[in-house]
Amino acid sequence: MIDLSAIGIEYGTLVMFVMLLVLLVTGMPLAFVTLLVALIFALGWFGPMAVPLITSRVYSFVTSFVFVSVPMFVLMAALLDRSGIAKDLFDAMRLVGGRLRGAVAIQTIFVAVILAAMSGIIGGEIVLLGLLALPQMLRLGYGKKLAIGVVCAGGSLGTMVPPSIVLIIYGLTANVSIGDLFTSAFVPGLMLASFYVLYILVRCYTNPDIAPIPEKDETPLKEQLLRLKGIILPILVVIFVLGSIYGGIASVTEASAVGVAGVLLSILIRREFSFDLLKGAALQTLSTCGMIVWIGIGASALVGVFNLMGGINFVSTLIKGISDEPIVIILFMMAILFVLGMFLDWVGIALLTMPIFVPIVISLGYDPVWFGVVFAMNMQVSFLSPPFGPAAFYLKSVAPPDISLGTIFTSLAPFICIQIFAVGLLIAFPGITGR
Repeated sequence: MIDLSAIGIEYGTLVMFVMLLVLLVTGMPLAFVTLLVALIFALGWFGPMAVPLITSRVYSFVTSFVFVSVPMFVLMAALLDRSGIAKDLFDAMRLVGGRLRGAVAIQTIFVAVILAAMSGIIGGEIVLLGLLALPQMLRLGYGKKLAIGVVCAGGSLGTMVPPSIVLIIYGLTANVSIGDLFTSAFVPGLMLASFYVLYILVRCYTNPDIAPIPEKDETPLKEQLLRLKGIILPILVVIFVLGSIYGGIASVTEASAVGVAGVLLSILIRREFSFDLLKGAALQTLSTCGMIVWIGIGASALVGVFNLMGGINFVSTLIKGISDEPIVIILFMMAILFVLGMFLDWVGIALLTMPIFVPIVISLGYDPVWFGVVFAMNMQVSFLSPPFGPAAFYLKSVAPPDISLGTIFTSLAPFICIQIFAVGLLIAFPGITGR
């Protein structure tokens, strides 16, 4: 067997990076790529005795109590996906925009915030909004690019708005309080949503052709008010989930179970429950969580081996040597995350980079909770960025055939700029997170 330790940590890091890149280009899933590279370097650098060290690191990741909340929140999203709760919520929110230009687009952002606060999942939310909001905006004569951008950007708010799965995975990786992350991310999440609303209003009033004024709703006031009942159950679920966390009544894991119970109860009250619905939601949850767990296993193994090699200390020294100014180092990290976000899934990015970045952030005197919120905001950009922005592919799966991937990606450019501006604000004014 080749003794890889002979090449030293500098060339070892380079070989590892090139190997990862080459294997990813072949189309092999990230989880298997990281596991394979971890095994090669464990055997080649330390010998067979290092393999148990990998398994112990993986075991500590998958047995974390907080990790139980991930399948719970995914199950909530899957149940929402299959029930009529989102549709009734969308109908209820018609009263929000009134007769403003862009009212349906604004309504879509409000619905997106509530759905994000219910489950913290991105993919299902974009699909739901793609089925509910996109056809309505196109039918009413909205500009195609504005409608597409609103659905994708709004649907990605689950990254920022608690209970965000991104923040949960970051908290597990960085070993910081997930409750603190949720508290700190709440205002930035709403800030980003308000930026979207402001952009919609400016676009619609400077270019009236892309958003006609809604026709006056002739529905009697009593019936309009009855629509509001569609907002009651979702708001109650949000209050129970987030209220129990912020109130210190329940942990994040316990609150996720409360959320699932709340959504199931809502479905029962609406008389939509069936075993087929439950089975479909459970299978979707298994599929999504299986992907997250496998990526987590692979990334944990790779980072564990890299750490044993001395790679984390090497990379930390390298990054710190870029500048004497801490803010320059933070911006450099943001640039790395931005580039990685174009090609990798956020789970892989978090698990591969945070064990290296977070200790540097702490050594520079920054709050790791603040950095977690900045990281989540950066991942907003990754959901929209070409060539592999998942938001575009989620929407393409339910969009009309005449809407191409190219059209979707060009529609997202203004929203990506808004997200980058929001990242800049969080870096310039950390107080926005309350830290």
